[in-house]
Amino acid sequence: MSIRSEILSQFHQVAKEQDKRLANLADDLELLDSGLDSLCVAIVVSRLEDSLGIEPFSTAEDTGFPVTVGEFIKFYENAAR
Repeated sequence: MSIRSEILSQFHQVAKEQDKRLANLADDLELLDSGLDSLCVAIVVSRLEDSLGIEPFSTAEDTGFPVTVGEFIKFYENAAR
């Protein structure tokens, strides 16, 4: 499974578990408008660390938090390199 697919899968799974209505996850959609709150995003990040073995937030230097879904995916893809 690709990083993109795993991230999108986790977004959908967490939204379902937390009874959140998920927006259409286009790359230009802001995370704040995704339908997930900060707790949900934290759950996604935790699960991605388990499933992908990547935790880019602890190794990122001078990088702001991703704002859009596309930036979030690229953040993980870049950390995997």
